[in-house]
Amino acid sequence: MTHELVSATLPVWSIIPFAGMLLSIAIVPLVRPEWWEKHMLGAAFAWSLLFLIPFAAAYGVGESWFRLLESVLLDYIPFIVLLFGLFVVAGGIAVCGTLAGTTKINCLLLFIGTFLASWIGTTGAAMLLIRPIIRANAWRKNKVHLMVFFIFLVANMGGCLTPLGDPPLFLGFLKGVSFFWTTVHLFCKTVLLSVILLGIFFLLDTFLFSKEGKPKPATQSNEKLGLDGKVNLLLLIGVVISVLMSGIWKPESGFEIYGTHIELQNAARDVILLALAGASLALTTKECRKLNNFTWEPILEVAKLFIGIFISMIPAIAILRAGTDGALAGVINMVFHEGQPVNAMFFWLTGILSSFLDNAPTYLVFFNTAGGDAVHLMTDWTETLSAISAGAVFMGAVTYIGNAPNFMVRSIAEDQGVKMPSFFGYMLWSVGILFPCFALITYLFFM
Repeated sequence: MTHELVSATLPVWSIIPFAGMLLSIAIVPLVRPEWWEKHMLGAAFAWSLLFLIPFAAAYGVGESWFRLLESVLLDYIPFIVLLFGLFVVAGGIAVCGTLAGTTKINCLLLFIGTFLASWIGTTGAAMLLIRPIIRANAWRKNKVHLMVFFIFLVANMGGCLTPLGDPPLFLGFLKGVSFFWTTVHLFCKTVLLSVILLGIFFLLDTFLFSKEGKPKPATQSNEKLGLDGKVNLLLLIGVVISVLMSGIWKPESGFEIYGTHIELQNAARDVILLALAGASLALTTKECRKLNNFTWEPILEVAKLFIGIFISMIPAIAILRAGTDGALAGVINMVFHEGQPVNAMFFWLTGILSSFLDNAPTYLVFFNTAGGDAVHLMTDWTETLSAISAGAVFMGAVTYIGNAPNFMVRSIAEDQGVKMPSFFGYMLWSVGILFPCFALITYLFFM
């Protein structure tokens, strides 16, 4: 049986282990936090095996081994290597001097992060600014809303204007979408959404700051603002260049690991990223990382949990890739009416599925469902491609696992003493604030 036929015959209930993995992340830390901290890797492997063993029994060990290697070698390892590289490099850049987290300063930092996200990636911008913004607000009583809006804006919305911003758009670029196409066609949508969210944050932070009694920072200092670990800025540019290189350089060669083909440019990118992380560790002083409260716990937590997410996610991604031949054909068929694209459905379905699955393959599924011809989509079906792109990027903010930096921001914040909402607690924020905004975007641009 071919891999495609396997994907087409997978039943919907095969995603139960993935649902179990998500529910574990959402519920167990609330009821058994100490157990979860010690055994999260074991839980990730348990849910992975709950998928792999029945899958191997039904389709054979060879098919199971292929799917496992494909997920780990082509998805998980590049994901965690990029996150590790950015975590180490950005963790070596420390903002020195007086930076008090007043409402105006917080809005300015969120704006800067949102702007940078399209040029150094949402992950790069988030890793660069998360520690400075936490340190600037260390004296504030209410900080959870700041982290939530940081995820909304810096870790997601800001990455919508170039292929460097978010992996789905980078895949679109590789498929033939012009580099600045998203800059032109998503600009108004991104600016409108960002302005609304910054406005909501301004009002909320102003209210909470007043409720706190408009306190002064615990320590006053006249030290001028500056950066320590400036060499990491060059290394950060190196990270961006290496990612861009892997998409532009096409040597058409590589190697195989047990039947899974590894493209040379992707292997080279991962090696360069690890080398840049090593250079950062060698060139950055311990004092600089201490100033940033740098620890390894956040990246270790993400690595443990996402190995389970990527493996248990395999059947969900496979069913989606099967398109109209798979168990979710009804969902795929919802995006067309009498042969014409329903842009609102492209936006919401791409977005909601991206909230829980890897948004890069979800983007590709709907990109190909819309025909897969970049020239046609960029000209004749402009709003359809806009809807797919905006859905994949914007709605990555709906859950902690919707986009790579979301969970990392949560882990770093908790590591620095900020009590973050639970999985479902965060969704109360995101659904309550973002869905009305998405409804407005739908009405103005996709109806």
